[in-house]
Amino acid sequence: MKPILAIRNLSKTYRSGFEALKNVNLEIRRGEIFALLGPNGAGKTTLIGVVCGIVNATTGEAVVDGHDIVRDFRAARSMIGLVPQEIATDMFETVWATVNFSRGLFGKPKDHARIERILRDLSLWEKRNDKIMTLSGGMKRRVLIAKALSHEPSVLFLDEPTAGVDVALRHDMWAMVRSLRETGVTIILTTHYIEEAEQMADRIGVIDKGELVIVEEKTALMAKLGKKEVVLSLSRPASAIPERLDGYALQLSKDGNEVVFTIRGEEDRSRIAQLVHEMPEAGLEIKDVTTRESSLEDIFVSLLKEDA
Repeated sequence: MKPILAIRNLSKTYRSGFEALKNVNLEIRRGEIFALLGPNGAGKTTLIGVVCGIVNATTGEAVVDGHDIVRDFRAARSMIGLVPQEIATDMFETVWATVNFSRGLFGKPKDHARIERILRDLSLWEKRNDKIMTLSGGMKRRVLIAKALSHEPSVLFLDEPTAGVDVALRHDMWAMVRSLRETGVTIILTTHYIEEAEQMADRIGVIDKGELVIVEEKTALMAKLGKKEVVLSLSRPASAIPERLDGYALQLSKDGNEVVFTIRGEEDRSRIAQLVHEMPEAGLEIKDVTTRESSLEDIFVSLLKEDA
């Protein structure tokens, strides 16, 4: 299937000489939720700015459903909804007025039924006549999403959508994003919350120092770069791993109360029972056995270390 967004050889160098983006190539599939992760200053917001026509690229191109963002700006931009990181809107306008105005900016005819549906879906209908300045931070962020959806975009950019939002509201917004995807909207989000990407994304990209480090299916990424560990708690602390167990490449915790066996493949899985049998014979009495797996956060941190 043809990607809804194709970014090819995209670079951005500012007059100061700072390279914000370095030859970025990325294709976004129609109808997916794509999470772009990276530390502050990695290039996430610059990349969004280029695609949305806010920042001029130095080289390369971005094509939205066949429309080049430079040569066919109006058509390309009309397909994009942007929810910026900063809450910037007319605080003295009502919710209804500002969302309607955003729709008009894209040349769309008035459609009160659609605006009502958007506001209801975002739990803003009861606030439609309230001035934005009177709303909570979470509600203001919902207004930004309503504005971005008002002109019926095919692609929705969410730049740190839950920054400063409490945990309960964050989960509500995750559910809302999933429901948007079900209506056919392609969603690209940047986030500092690894849990957010783990919960919602179909694919994940990691950007650092302006370069894409990796783009991978979430499940494949966690299977390929994640690791599973068997933690064997000891009845008595050990000072060292006995020599007869050297072949297992075990790690001993600092307090000597746990032995950790890392599973790197099917062969290691088959050796767990043998290890449990050999440890008492080597003088390590087992009290308990548990397992733990890498989180997406562990993978993210390890990728950035490799790139450093």
